[in-house]
Amino acid sequence: MVDKKKIGLTLSGGGARGFGHLGVIRALEENGIKPNIISGTSSGAMVATFYAAGYSVDNIIRIARKTGFFALKNMQFGKAGIFNMKALENLILEHIPGDNFESLKIPIYVCATNVIESKPIYFSSGVLSKAVMASSCIPMIYEPVKINNTFYLDGGLTDNFPVSIIRDKCDLLIGSYVNHLSTKLEHLHLKDMMDRSFHMALSSSITEKSALCDLFIAPNDMSRFGMFDTSKINEIVDFAYHFTLDILKNTQFLSKTTSK
Repeated sequence: MVDKKKIGLTLSGGGARGFGHLGVIRALEENGIKPNIISGTSSGAMVATFYAAGYSVDNIIRIARKTGFFALKNMQFGKAGIFNMKALENLILEHIPGDNFESLKIPIYVCATNVIESKPIYFSSGVLSKAVMASSCIPMIYEPVKINNTFYLDGGLTDNFPVSIIRDKCDLLIGSYVNHLSTKLEHLHLKDMMDRSFHMALSSSITEKSALCDLFIAPNDMSRFGMFDTSKINEIVDFAYHFTLDILKNTQFLSKTTSK
């Protein structure tokens, strides 16, 4: 008798680069791998949410093309003079009736940063839209999200690659990290410097966390795609897809997913 191992999947944050997770998932599915539990931060939390709700990769791409997901055009000014998360909330309410973790087909953990206590919080129950909004709330761009009298910002500030929360809840853990820094730079604009500075600061922790994964997938040169490059969704998805196929072809991971 062949038993399938319980598979965990962790999806990093990364703005529009998070579309790369869809390419990773597509390659995994084509090789018979579907996660039993998922954790995610920011854009990774958004992909995890729609996938766990039962949407296929193609359907998520269609929704993303139609709505923008991370597009600047969807930002709405809030009371503080910076943008709020209303557009994202409406998107989740429209596509995931019930708006709670319990309605999802796959259990997920969504990481957000508790601003008051300066620590990561992992949501796995309750109101789904609020948790995803909090996880995706980029500081200085969006208003903090208030949940139970506490303010939250982007989970990437404290845990942009939340592997630890599900490491003991699965047999095999796959990590998808979409922020590999490109070494081929012709120009360095302000937004690029902010993006690179943030991910350089995280690089040491990512090395430690990748060691917890049985399969670590980090498509190279992903920083050539900007955090708001939603127009490049096809290119981002396709690149991550082919990169993952190569990884699966050249490792022994597939043989580990079942046991006799």
